[in-house]
Amino acid sequence: MPVSSELNEEIKILNLFNLDTSLEGIKVHKDADDGSKAAIERLYRKGLVTQHDGGYLTELGRNCAEHVQTALRILAT
Repeated sequence: MPVSSELNEEIKILNLFNLDTSLEGIKVHKDADDGSKAAIERLYRKGLVTQHDGGYLTELGRNCAEHVQTALRILAT
């Protein structure tokens, strides 16, 4: 499966989450770039985050973010 620019933006957002705590979320501010805003909206529609502008990871989102962050760590070594 090719990695589209949209998927790449979603991966970047999922990599921003701190997986050491479930009490820390993210918020995409109004001055963020359009790609980030669209990515977080797509993640919300997919059920991975709790709010259309960020929020917290859902259970599915946490699982996805764990896999994304693990893959990025492995590939970066």
